[in-house]
Parts: sequence; C-alpha cells; structure tokens
Amino acid sequence: MLAEKLLLHVLIFLAPVLIYGVLFEKRHNDRQLSYIYGILHGIAACLCMVFAYYSYGLYWDFRYVPLVLACLYGGPIAGMIVFIVILVTRTVLGGDALIFGYISGTAAAIVPFLFSRKFMQYKPKKRVRMALIVGAWPAIVMFCILLSYLFTVGFSTNQEILVNIILFGAIQIIGIGFAALLYEMVIERKLMKAEIQRSEKLNTLGELAASIAHEVRNPLTVVKGFLQLMKTENKGENMQYIPLVLSELGRAEAIINDYLNFAKPEFKKIEECQLSDVVYEVLFLMEPLALKQGVQLDIDLDTRCAIKTDRNQLKQAIVNFVKNAIEATNDGGTVSIKLTAHSTYAKLTVRDTGKGMNKEQLDRIGTLFYTTKDKGTGLGTTVSLRIIQSMDGKVTYESSPNVGTLVTVFLPIINPAENVPVSVK
Repeated sequence: MLAEKLLLHVLIFLAPVLIYGVLFEKRHNDRQLSYIYGILHGIAACLCMVFAYYSYGLYWDFRYVPLVLACLYGGPIAGMIVFIVILVTRTVLGGDALIFGYISGTAAAIVPFLFSRKFMQYKPKKRVRMALIVGAWPAIVMFCILLSYLFTVGFSTNQEILVNIILFGAIQIIGIGFAALLYEMVIERKLMKAEIQRSEKLNTLGELAASIAHEVRNPLTVVKGFLQLMKTENKGENMQYIPLVLSELGRAEAIINDYLNFAKPEFKKIEECQLSDVVYEVLFLMEPLALKQGVQLDIDLDTRCAIKTDRNQLKQAIVNFVKNAIEATNDGGTVSIKLTAHSTYAKLTVRDTGKGMNKEQLDRIGTLFYTTKDKGTGLGTTVSLRIIQSMDGKVTYESSPNVGTLVTVFLPIINPAENVPVSVK
C-alpha cells in the first residue's frame, strides 16, 4: 500500500516537468522561469503533503523532492517559493509536531539551496549525478526523523517499518533521477531548437549574401579594371584621385569577399600542415600591429598538431582572433597564444587582458554585422567562426569586463607527430 501511494507522489512531482516542457518551454526570461518553476513545484509539494499516506503514526510523502528540483533547475527564487509553500501548507495542516516540521523542512532545504546557483554551470551528465546526490539529503533528513521515532516507540516491535524506510528512500532518489533526466531532455530539446533556428538564419543570410555579392562584384571588377587602365595612361587633371578610388574599390571588394566566405567558405587547396607553423605565420604578420599598440605577445606552441585543411582559410580565421585580441588590449597589456595537442584535437587559446565583454555582448558574438569596435562591419568574426565550423572545429568565448577575453579554438588533428613542444616568450 505504501509503495502505491509513493508512486502517486512520483507522478505528482513529475507533473511540473511535463507541464513546463509543454507550455512554458518558449519563455526565455530567467526571472520568469524561476517564478514558473517555483509555482509549479510549489503546487506539487502542496499536493504531496495534502495526499500524504498515514501509517505507523507517521505521514509519508515526497514534499522535499519538488523543493530539490526547484532549487537545482529553477534557482534560489524558485526554491524559496517552494520552501514557503511547504511551511504554509504545514501550518495549515497543523498537528502536534508543527515546530518539528519547521525544523526538518529547514534542514532539508539547506543543501539544495547551497547548490542552487552553480548547479546549471555543470555539464548535463554531471547535473544528473549531482541531482541524485543532493536529492539524497532530504531522504537522509527524513531517515533521521524516522529513526528518532523508532527509538522513541521501540525498535523491536517495528521490523516492518524498516522495509518501508528503505523503500521510501529508494523511490525518492530514483524519482529525482528520473525527473532530472526529463529536465535534461527538455533543456537539450530547447538548445537543439535554438541551434536549428540559428543554422537556418545563417543559411538564409548566407544565400542572400552570396547572391548580392556576386551581383555587386562583377560591376566593381569592371570599374576597377578601367580605372587601372586610366592610371597607366597618366592623363587628365584628376589623376591624383584614382589611387584613392582604387583603394576604396579594393576595400569594397574585400567586404564582398567576406560575404562570399561567410556564405560558403571555399577550400581551394586542402593540404596537410602543422598548426604551429600556421600560427607562427600569423604571429609574424601580427607582430607589427602588436608593437604599434604596445602589446606584448606571449607564445607557447606545441609542434605536434598536424591538421589537413586549407592553410589560407585557417590563417584568415586565426588572424581575426589574434587581431581582435591585440586591438582590444591597451598599451602595456599582454596577448597570450597557446597551442596544445590532445588525443584527437588541437586546442588553440588566444587570451587578452583588454576591456572584455559583458554577458549581452558575449551572447551576440558571431552575429552578422555585430561588432564591439568603433569601426568595422562585424563580418570578420562571423566569417572566422564559419571557417572553423566548416573544418569540423569549434570556437568558444569567455570574457569578463575589465578582465579580458579568452577565445578557444578546437580543431581535429591527424596522427600527431612525435615532436618536442616548443615555448617562445
């Protein structure tokens, strides 16, 4: 009988997960989500207490499971809402051990609240494990309560209750694990939808950019060609303006080429090369800019990273990352470039000590036409990210205002050569 009642409670605290996944998944405001989590799980906790199973002089329910789920997946605000609902419901229900109920509720909430802020920073698999560990704490609290009761009424006459205690704890932990898995499925589906939408937008913009760029580049090429012919003749009063016109045409052509690279990076020559050699070439090009900006380059490169790709396209992407780091760093600052080889991939990090970015700016990195510079189109970073993505690589950004930015590039490697790492300072 106890197992049947407890399974009913499992359905009660799983209901908020399903309701959220169906009705509230599209909401993106973190504060709104916290209140939604809190209200849904608060209702579940209240129902668990109202429909508690009375046996052996005790009330058996899973009131603390919604509290754990709300704290971990909804944050401190959601957890506090559920905690208040539990206290209010316990007050309304009354009973002889009201103060004892307040104490046990507060004790059960301590550990979930401690993990409420940093829980979502863990990876999905670790979140499920942490949910099981944190979820075991209320079970331990309830276990201690039941043991206290057993010692009070006499342990020898309550052999059957031990089985119920074990059953209670097992169902509670398994239920929390199942709820965590459901939450992770909802989160994964939400992220997948966002990624699909982003990919569709990029593909649409890419097709549009390619069509416009092709149409505009053809007349620009003709104009540039005739201006070059006029320059060789060196006739006319306004010949001094031709170099300026050619320069501006060249800039327009470079922007159009960026459009084309964004639409579809073209790998003309696929070859095997050492990633460290490519990075050295980039640093050789960027060294004058670093000297001009008063920025020191700190280099640590592993020479065991062999990759197979278009060397020029890769160089273009790395140039953008290093150039952005140098331009974001003030005079006297440092830009650190580090390359390390792993079993199946190479990891290139570019860290600066510049002005950094806030969360809003960081979220918009890679968006077409978005840039934090006073001058620029924002195409460079977008094209670089598209190039790395086309190489089956990945780029991540970490940044804090007035601290700096860390760009990490992951690229697949082929049979790392057994060379000795070099370090250049």
